Amino acid sequence: AMLGAIERYVKQALVDSSGQVSSAALVSATHLFERNPESAAIVKRWISETTEATSSPNEMVQFHAMQLLYQIKKHDRLGMQKLVTQFSQRNTLKSPLALVLLVRYTAKLLNDEVTEGRMTSGTSFQNGSTFARSGYAFLEASLRHKSEMVVYEAAKAICALPNIEPQELSPAVNVLQLFLSSPKPAVRFAAMKTVSQVAVGHPRMVSKCNEDLESLISDANRSIATLAITTLLKTGSENSIDRLLKQISVFLSEIPDEYKITIVRSLQRLCLTYPAKHRVLVGFLSNFLREEGGFDFKRSIVNSIISLIKQVPETTESSLLHLCEFIEDCEFTMLSTQILHLLGELGPGTQAPARYIRFIYNRVILENSAVRAAAVAALSKFAARCPSLRTSIMTLLKRSLDDEDDETRDRASVAVSVLKGAMDEFPYVAPDEEAEPTPEEEPVQDAPQAGDPAAFVLLQGLPMSFDRLDRSIRAYVKAPAALESAEQLTFSALPIVEEYAVPESAADDAGEMGGDAVLMAAVTGEKEEKKEVVDPAAAVYAIPELASLGRVFRSSPPTELSEEETEYVVRCIKHVMPEHIILQFLIQNTVDDQRLENCTVAIEGDSECFEVAGEVAAENIKYGETVNAFTVVTRNPEVPLAPCNFECVLRFGIVQVDPKTGEDESDPFDEEYPLEELELATSDFMAKVSVPDFRQGWEQVGNTNEVLEKFALQFKKQEDAVAAVIDFLGMQPCDGTGHIKPGEGGKKPHMLHLSGVFVGGTQVLARAQVAAQGDASGVLLKIAVRSDDPDVSRMVADCIR
Repeated sequence: AMLGAIERYVKQALVDSSGQVSSAALVSATHLFERNPESAAIVKRWISETTEATSSPNEMVQFHAMQLLYQIKKHDRLGMQKLVTQFSQRNTLKSPLALVLLVRYTAKLLNDEVTEGRMTSGTSFQNGSTFARSGYAFLEASLRHKSEMVVYEAAKAICALPNIEPQELSPAVNVLQLFLSSPKPAVRFAAMKTVSQVAVGHPRMVSKCNEDLESLISDANRSIATLAITTLLKTGSENSIDRLLKQISVFLSEIPDEYKITIVRSLQRLCLTYPAKHRVLVGFLSNFLREEGGFDFKRSIVNSIISLIKQVPETTESSLLHLCEFIEDCEFTMLSTQILHLLGELGPGTQAPARYIRFIYNRVILENSAVRAAAVAALSKFAARCPSLRTSIMTLLKRSLDDEDDETRDRASVAVSVLKGAMDEFPYVAPDEEAEPTPEEEPVQDAPQAGDPAAFVLLQGLPMSFDRLDRSIRAYVKAPAALESAEQLTFSALPIVEEYAVPESAADDAGEMGGDAVLMAAVTGEKEEKKEVVDPAAAVYAIPELASLGRVFRSSPPTELSEEETEYVVRCIKHVMPEHIILQFLIQNTVDDQRLENCTVAIEGDSECFEVAGEVAAENIKYGETVNAFTVVTRNPEVPLAPCNFECVLRFGIVQVDPKTGEDESDPFDEEYPLEELELATSDFMAKVSVPDFRQGWEQVGNTNEVLEKFALQFKKQEDAVAAVIDFLGMQPCDGTGHIKPGEGGKKPHMLHLSGVFVGGTQVLARAQVAAQGDASGVLLKIAVRSDDPDVSRMVADCIR
């Protein structure tokens, strides 16, 4: 109200001849616009005065006027395009700050042209829509402005445009190359940072700046020097690697650890680009393991070497030896245990596994209890996988039977006991060295025989993670009469528990730590906060009539059947059993002068597979309370599953009550309230369960019951199609294939690996290739589904719609 009263004065101030008054009015209007919708509506009426202010001779007035115009028009795409086009063609803006804003607005609109699908894939900005052509032309013209600020902003904007062609990028890179030799450190740093980002997607474009980049390695500003090195590592050729490493070795000893970590990650990427140089690069990294440095720096090197072992197998043996030498003088318990675990996994498979035994046993003699325990576990794995080494390793393990640490002693005693039994049952017979092998004879492999107990106990992993085992046992115990059952408790008897989503930030943090977040917490003494996962089926087991139907296979996330703002809020959780589906309806009463009685949800659908068998009513729901009602649906297992929609109606009795006292004021009367339709889909019968090794699991299932299908999906973006396929099938993505890496969407087909368990305990695996079609007509999906049951494979493949 007060703003309305003074509106006339503020409008006059916007175009005041004094630049200070006009700027103050524009800044105040910007704050008012963000305050509340009522103020924003009034400020929108000042658009003509704000536009007039952009012609002010005062540079700050132009800047603040451009800010306010953007605030007013930012949700109007066509209005913003008109604004940008007018100002870019008129050349009325003299303020560098205002021009910087105009460049940013233009870049945002060009980015939206691509991301929202208004520019077809493969089309350059110079051949795109009218706005794309004029917008890019303005950015390119801004590269020739007299202000360094505007020139840099335009170059940065061009470099950040999605799917930009090399010829369109070239003018910006040329400008940035000139800035690299600027006498101003801020300009050099800004140009260097942008060039470094361009090098990720367009290394060849940046390679012409290599001479300038090499001169910046000796820059007094260490941030600039670090960026120069990491950029050279992205753009350098295979022949220049040795020369670069010589320059880096001098530089690394002079900079803090945070800069060293950045360079280590760049060296890791370089090794993946040029695998033939792995010996030189791994040797260079291992040299710095023995230099002075903090934990984070050493951990980054170790994680890089481990990552290279996985991605470039040729590095395995040399890398393991470098890591062995590092743990001889390693002061960090976490890194020692991580490396010992790696040696236990990979060492026995190398050509000469015996060479690692000395390094591992030295840790048993010289280290603390955590490292000793890890060393004993590693020795046990060597003995289990290499029968020729069992006798000598047994001698070493027996010395740990009297260790003062309980964990070390227990691991040693288990290993000795298991290995002794294996050696008695499968004694090792050394090959005759004097006998000359005939060409037909295969060389004797140093590997455990079939049925070897040591290989089973010491090498075979659990069929599920400890976290899933913990949740599965808790779910087993909570089921009615579980502890009184005569059924033997085995892995197959445990209930299926689904994977639950990990926040992306947490997953990223774990990735940066090399997957050792839990170990890190154990070593540092920090307790990892872990929220207990509540079993959704507990509400079912609490009602004896429902509990007698058996154990719940899986429970779905809640489905909204009404809007949150309505009088009665209803959500549904689907509890799936082999032959029943229990629909749990969570009913909330949001009317303060009503009490609900005898609430049920009646469902009706046309399906041969499902039939309603009974209901459990919610007897009494007061204002603000949420109470459960249940509907039991039986499933005919002989009829193939097919999606079915049920019409839902909430039926209840209403009793009028006094909102203040809660006393009844009327007799109950019946009422009905229509709800949204509820779908029972095939994916509801699929539990999201991952497999430890998807490739191995895929081969084990075989293609006997494989179903192959091809679909054309109507999605504009490849990322949306991937998310939809996962949702349709209701399965768990494996091997990190559930997301497309930023910037890679649409460039190449994405392979999706999915696993799950269908109701009844049938393991299901699926491989899907999601490819964006070049003509922007949609997405092509090729999918293969494997399981032990052909009917299940067909039902899962038919989930795509």
